[in-house]
Amino acid sequence: MKYPIYIIFIAFSILSCKNEKKDSGEMQLTIAQKIANAHGFQNWDKVYQINFTFNVDRDSSHFERTWQWEPKTNNVIMISKGDTIVYNRSQIDSTNLNTDKAFINDKYWLLAPFNLVWDKGTTISDPIKEEAPIGKKELYKIMLTYPTEGGYTPGDAYDFYYGDDFIIKEWTFRRSNSSEPTLSTTWEDYKDYNGIKIALKHNRLETNRKLYFSNVKVTLE
Repeated sequence: MKYPIYIIFIAFSILSCKNEKKDSGEMQLTIAQKIANAHGFQNWDKVYQINFTFNVDRDSSHFERTWQWEPKTNNVIMISKGDTIVYNRSQIDSTNLNTDKAFINDKYWLLAPFNLVWDKGTTISDPIKEEAPIGKKELYKIMLTYPTEGGYTPGDAYDFYYGDDFIIKEWTFRRSNSSEPTLSTTWEDYKDYNGIKIALKHNRLETNRKLYFSNVKVTLE
């Protein structure tokens, strides 16, 4: 009678080990997920509405667009130069196409860490250590490349530079996946909005142009 019980015990032990390995594998996060979570992605499902103003200063000129977005309904309101445009992202047509392009641009600057897991069909490289273009500090770097078809800017690429905490410190945009940088900026002045970490300032090296966010508000359900 001892042998069947012993055999059952071995079988149970093997099954438990397999389940532990399976659970361990399921818990492993990709680099994209780790970066997104470091910026609060695990709290995104609670977000009902996000408000922000996208600002660009160049020498003495100032430009801004103010947005109100409800992620779950995809209702969007834009206020710019005294005009107000209301639309839903599920109903894009010729009347709101340019507005949606502006929204995607501004939202990308605001929440690019989340796009690492949101966007489909992209390629994300393995991380390497490299000197960041602006701060000249050695950071981790991954390259995000978009497919050559689809979207508003197909084929573009972004280099994300981040630290041990997976918080983005700098990035480089490369139009059409060119080998030379199109634009490099910092990610700084982080603020926490109900668990969503947002970099409010993106500075370029030796330039009179400033890109930053103001009037940021994240409303939870």
